Amino acid sequence: MEDQNANGKLNKGALLRKIKPYLAILSLQFGYSGMYIITMVSFKHGMSHWILSVYRHVVAAIIITPFALVLERKTRPKMTLPIFLRIVALGFLEPVLDQNLYNMGMKMTSTTFASATVNVLPAITFIMALTFRLESVNWRKFHSVAKVIGTVVTVSGAMVMTLYKGPAYQIIKGGGAINHHASATTDQPSEQNWLMGTVMLISSCCSWAGFFILQVSITN
Repeated sequence: MEDQNANGKLNKGALLRKIKPYLAILSLQFGYSGMYIITMVSFKHGMSHWILSVYRHVVAAIIITPFALVLERKTRPKMTLPIFLRIVALGFLEPVLDQNLYNMGMKMTSTTFASATVNVLPAITFIMALTFRLESVNWRKFHSVAKVIGTVVTVSGAMVMTLYKGPAYQIIKGGGAINHHASATTDQPSEQNWLMGTVMLISSCCSWAGFFILQVSITN
């Protein structure tokens, strides 16, 4: 009986270790969704995207610094000039370029469109990794073919969302709803802003992809 209980605990522990990464990814997606909504609400109330980025990183530094000092005090490598310059480059790519371009693009488009555009990030990262010879494609292996197909699908989806603009969908129909919709459209981004916002969102994804690639070279 005790052996069965021990085996059951081991099986549960092994199962928990397997699903932990997936739970972390799901939690991250919920966190991103909340972040997009809070960011857009802040912009609607007049907050500057520059100020918002500063606030985000100040709060993040205050929360994360104690964990780094306590948990990684003995494992951190010595700070050298090459490592310092790479850290500066990482800070420029992700917090400065990526987040500010993303916030400006979100202000010119919409929260839903901006969050959907991030789906092209794996494709851009894969293309940049191929360019820097960090990835290779072997057409005889399934995972390599899957990466290429995924890249084509995500880029195609981003192009469709960028170039195609369908009719407005109204849940409530009627004279009052039409007037409300007409007044709401005046607050929507113009075609020029929408295109510029899309360019900024794609540029932010490129900066984020460069951050991932440089981070791999530092951590390895």
